[in-house]
Amino acid sequence: MLNISVHSINLIKPITIYYTNNVGIYHIIYLNLLKKNITMNKNSKEIRCSFCGAGKQDSLMLIAGLDAHICDKCVNQANEILAEELKVRKVKTSPSAPAVLKPYEIKSHLDQYVIGQDDAKKILSVAVYNHYKRLNQRIDKDEVEIEKSNIIMVGETGTGKTLLAKTLAKVLNVPFCICDATVLTEAGYVGEDVESILTRLLQSADYDVATAEKGIVYIDEVDKIARKSDNASITRDVSGEGVQQALLKILEGTMVNVPPQGGRKHPDQKMITVNTSNILFICGGAFDGIEKKIANRLRTQTVGYKLKGNDTEVDLKNLYKYITPQDLKSFGLIPELIGRLPVLTYLNPLDREALHNILTEPKNSLLKQYKKLFEYEGVKLDFDDDVLEFIVDKAMEFKLGARGLRSICEAIMIDAMFEFPSKKDVKKLNITLDYAREKFDKSDLKKLKVA
Repeated sequence: MLNISVHSINLIKPITIYYTNNVGIYHIIYLNLLKKNITMNKNSKEIRCSFCGAGKQDSLMLIAGLDAHICDKCVNQANEILAEELKVRKVKTSPSAPAVLKPYEIKSHLDQYVIGQDDAKKILSVAVYNHYKRLNQRIDKDEVEIEKSNIIMVGETGTGKTLLAKTLAKVLNVPFCICDATVLTEAGYVGEDVESILTRLLQSADYDVATAEKGIVYIDEVDKIARKSDNASITRDVSGEGVQQALLKILEGTMVNVPPQGGRKHPDQKMITVNTSNILFICGGAFDGIEKKIANRLRTQTVGYKLKGNDTEVDLKNLYKYITPQDLKSFGLIPELIGRLPVLTYLNPLDREALHNILTEPKNSLLKQYKKLFEYEGVKLDFDDDVLEFIVDKAMEFKLGARGLRSICEAIMIDAMFEFPSKKDVKKLNITLDYAREKFDKSDLKKLKVA
C-alpha cells in the first residue's frame, strides 16, 4: 500500500512519503521542497516540479495537474515503487500452488541424509503430505474438514531427531522453523515466552502472516519441559508444567498475538496476530530415563525377558518401540499436551551397521566432509577400512550416537588439519589404524568412561 501524506498544503514545508509493504517495513522518502523552488512568481512564468523542485529546463517533461506539476524523474520513481508493490502482491496471490511432494518423494529425500529410522521417516512424510492437502483443501458445505495431526518423536540422543527436522526443511515448500524448548518459561518469568516460537516462524516466512499460518514448526528438546515433580510445591514449575499449559492453545489452534522482534526486549512493539489452526507442530525429545518406565509397564521378568502372560519376547536393546502415551504421562507430560500430539513415533538406537553407514553413505557424511576440507588445501584424503571399524567401536563404547562419531573423528584429524595447511609439498594423506590409535590415545576422549 502506498500512503502519501502531505504535511503542508502550500508545499512550503517538507513532504514525507510513507511507503508500506506487506512485510511491515516502512520505506520513508523525504522530499525537501525549498520555498524558492516551488514559489511561483506572479510576474514570471517559471514552472517547477511540485515534488523535487526541478525546473522545466532540468527535466524532459513536466506533467501539469490542477494545482501542481510533476517531472518525468519523479514519475519514474513512483512507477518503480508501484512495480515493487505489485510484484509483492502477485507473489502472495499467485494462483499457482507449489508442487505437492508425495510421501515416497519426501522419504527418498530424507534417505539421502539420514540413515535408517524408516518408521519415523514414513510418519513424517505422511504428516507433511497431509499438511499440504489440508492447505489446498476447499471446504464445501458437505465436505469433511481435515484436522491436523501434530507429531511427537522419541529417541535416544544422536539418533537423528534434529537431523530429520533440518533435512525436512530443505525440501518443503512451506515455511519451516526449528525452536528449542529449553529456553521457554511461563509468561512473566525470565526466559522466552511460548509466543517466541511463532516469532521464528514469522521470520522464516518474511513476516508474511498468511504464509506463516500454513507453516510447520519443529519444537526440539520437548522432554525438558516435563513436570519436575508430582508433588505439590510452594514454588511454581515455570519452566516445566507452566510451559506445557501455555503450549496447549497454540498446538490446538487459536489466535495468538506475536511480538515480531521478540518478547520483553521491545515492549512497545506492535503485535502481529497469527492463527495457529493450520500450523503443523512436530515435537522431539530424548526422554532420558523413560526406558525404565516402559520396562515397569511391560513388567519384564528377571529370567527370559518375556511379557507377563504373553510369549512375546521384549527387545531390551530398543524399548522405545513399545512406548505409549501412558509412558509420556508418567515421564512428566500433562495429559492435555499428550492429547494435542496424537501421532507418537520413535527412533531406533543406532547399531554398528548404522554408525558405519553414517560415516560413509549420506550426502553430507563425515568422511566426505573431511575429504572436502582437505581438498581445499589440494590434499587427497583416504581412510583405511579398519580405521572406520575403530571409530565405530569407540562410538559404541561412548554411547553418544552419531554425535560421538564426530568427536572421535575430530580427535583423530585435529593434528592433520593443523599441520597440512602449511605443507605445500604434500598432496596425499592416508589415515591408517596405527595413526588413528596414536592420535586418539593422545586426546582427552580416552579418559571418558561410560557407566
